[in-house]
Amino acid sequence: MAFSGMSFFITLFSILVLLFGLAHSSTLGVQHVSKLVRIQDSERASPSVQLAAVRAAVERVFPSLSSSFDFRIISKERCGGESCFTLSNHPTSRIRGTPAILIGGFTGVELLSGLHWYLKYWCGAHISWDKTGGIQLASVPNTGSLPRIQDSGILIKRPVPWNYYQNAVTSSYSFAWWDWERWEKEIDWMALQGINLPLAFTGQEAIWQKVFQNFNITSSQLDDFFGGPAFLAWSRMGNLHRWGGPLPQSWLDQQLIMQKKILARMYELGMTPVLPAFSGNVPAALKSVFPTAKIERLGNWFTVGSDSRWCCTYLLDATDPLFIEIGKAFIKQQLKEYGRSGHIYNCDTFDENTPPVDEPEYISSLGAAIFEGMQSGDDEAVWLMQGWLFSYDPFWRPPQMKALLHSVPVGKMVVLDLFAEVLPIWTTSEQFYGVPYIWCMLHNFAANVEMYGVLDAIGSGPVEARTSENSTMVGVGMSMEGIEQNPIVYDLMSEMAFQHKTIDVETWVNLYSKRRYGKFVQTMQESWNILYHTIYNCTDGAYDKNRDVIVSFPDVDPSFISIAQIFSPIREKHSIALSRRDSLKDLTDTFDQPHLWYLTSEVIRALELFIESGAKLSGSNTYRYDLVDLTRQALAKYANQLFLKVIESYKLKDLDTLGCLSEKFLELVYDMDTLLACHEGFLLGPWLESAKQLAQDREQEKQFEWNARTQITMWFDNTEEEASLLRDYGNKYWSGLLRDYYGPRAAIYFKYLQESLQKGSGFDLNGWRREWVTLTNDWQKSRKTFPVKAIGNALNTSSWLYDKYLRDPETHTLDH
Repeated sequence: MAFSGMSFFITLFSILVLLFGLAHSSTLGVQHVSKLVRIQDSERASPSVQLAAVRAAVERVFPSLSSSFDFRIISKERCGGESCFTLSNHPTSRIRGTPAILIGGFTGVELLSGLHWYLKYWCGAHISWDKTGGIQLASVPNTGSLPRIQDSGILIKRPVPWNYYQNAVTSSYSFAWWDWERWEKEIDWMALQGINLPLAFTGQEAIWQKVFQNFNITSSQLDDFFGGPAFLAWSRMGNLHRWGGPLPQSWLDQQLIMQKKILARMYELGMTPVLPAFSGNVPAALKSVFPTAKIERLGNWFTVGSDSRWCCTYLLDATDPLFIEIGKAFIKQQLKEYGRSGHIYNCDTFDENTPPVDEPEYISSLGAAIFEGMQSGDDEAVWLMQGWLFSYDPFWRPPQMKALLHSVPVGKMVVLDLFAEVLPIWTTSEQFYGVPYIWCMLHNFAANVEMYGVLDAIGSGPVEARTSENSTMVGVGMSMEGIEQNPIVYDLMSEMAFQHKTIDVETWVNLYSKRRYGKFVQTMQESWNILYHTIYNCTDGAYDKNRDVIVSFPDVDPSFISIAQIFSPIREKHSIALSRRDSLKDLTDTFDQPHLWYLTSEVIRALELFIESGAKLSGSNTYRYDLVDLTRQALAKYANQLFLKVIESYKLKDLDTLGCLSEKFLELVYDMDTLLACHEGFLLGPWLESAKQLAQDREQEKQFEWNARTQITMWFDNTEEEASLLRDYGNKYWSGLLRDYYGPRAAIYFKYLQESLQKGSGFDLNGWRREWVTLTNDWQKSRKTFPVKAIGNALNTSSWLYDKYLRDPETHTLDH
């Protein structure tokens, strides 16, 4: 039966509110960082500044609702000693034309979080990124009819102080081409999600330019140091240099101006931006200026043939006195430029760069020196470090971990448990050996487009970590490599910043399906229940970065692709995608297997229900985004199976069937491009055009577009016959990219398969690679433009493709 009006949400909220414990919930970790929290509280913008910033944000995001809400900054004492927000009926709410709801909060972030909470649980609204459907407010009553709060009001406290946001590489995968308008939207989104500890990495190259000039490094020498705009994250981490560069001076200048705007807005809202610190990554020229300094050249990081033009960067040993000098100078220069800091600095010296010696004493001396470089520039400095190295590199055994973590005073280091929803380190390291940490959800790699998630782990993991014995947890965080995908995952994760008890995820998902589209539709709720138990229930422990055949084409001789078990005698209805047994078998380590963790028949049933719901929801932008994404997901898995049938026909030397199936695969690619064109969240055009719009002249335009095109295709360097080792790492299901690049690439491979059978010879792997690399190099240099606005009807297109490919695999066979 359907639920009526706002009573559905209010009843659900009364259930959810029972999940919140309002007692003091301090952990050992919170006690360790309490001094820093007090300092940050004392240095926040004044209440009047924060209130003005909040009201301006409401005018931007919810202009039609701005007169319905009033805001007050309240003290921590009113919150019981924690950060909190309160919701209550406004004292004048009975008078026509006055605000209906009064929201109190310790900072501007809490005020906007409280507004989001009210809209979410009293009005059934939904907030996501523009590209993932935007904001759903159709369910919100008109001004003057907003639901009232219970007379006693609502108090929601943070269980831990910090809600962290970003990954060191998000700045390149998602933010590379943003202008201020896009940054302003993101900061508004952050505040509404309760984020109060975001990375702030923009513009640091201009700071480094000024710092290194004081160490006699010229601007021209830095041309070899900085990567291009789309590769700055890896240049900053010392993985590569110059690739995609050099950076024009205009880029350096405009990014510093942008950073100052970003920081000003974050501070106005009461956030604590995390600034970068010196990690030891230095220009090659520094070795000439300081010949006695301990500067080591690092090994190759994924270049083809250890190409010295961009590989093997230089690392200044932290025990060298010059390290502390540079570290201090960098912190001081930032304070001079920005006027203040939040005293938390990110530094990842060992991120995919293994220390040369594993002696704990040496590692401890490195850590101490790194921190001294920060502290000498800021007495209250705290080192924030990504914990990725502890799961990525087997070098970090317990003695080495302890040596690094204990190299600074307790409370002066905070570790990001970066991948805690899949591979938590806190459980195996005695809570990081007593060091404060933030429970993070990594979720996405390289901004790939893939429906994926572990909702149960998100709904319980942070609470279990915080309430565990001797917990050192001090925050929750979202540390994805790329944003603007899987909105349900980020909706739930952001909510965990205010949740005191584990979530009943099934109940939460049922509510989500109504909030997402603004109305209750039974078939849609049934569909989301399926998706929760399949796509969003990945429990195999494998992380996901999309390696579907279309977007990550296997660079391998077809003889190494196993199809032996593709025709299992037991075939479930609609099971057209790969199971773990029926998979691309990687025998040569030349490609990754597509990851599948659910029964495709169930997901196709969910798609059927989505399409069935279209008559009631086709006007919803959030529905159109989800429909395109789910159809894309199902067709992508179908394409994996179809590709294996192509390979089977090749091995059977059946040239006619090979030709027929190859054409069918390519037709599917172009059909998917048509589907993706139906929503602006799946377009190539905006990515390329935003890159060009930041250019000052035609040469910069060409350079920036090359950066944008290269990151999503070959990624890194290649030779004439050897593809990049990171090829397709940043792959995207974007309209324009399928039709213009992925389809032609597959066509080249299929051509060589057919020529092999026609000539009776082996597969010409080098010939295939030469043509693929040529295609890629030409595509990266191309100036062809692509649409920036969606075209086509999502519901009609999805229905058509469902009928064409997915409705009945027994009649829509893959046979010739």
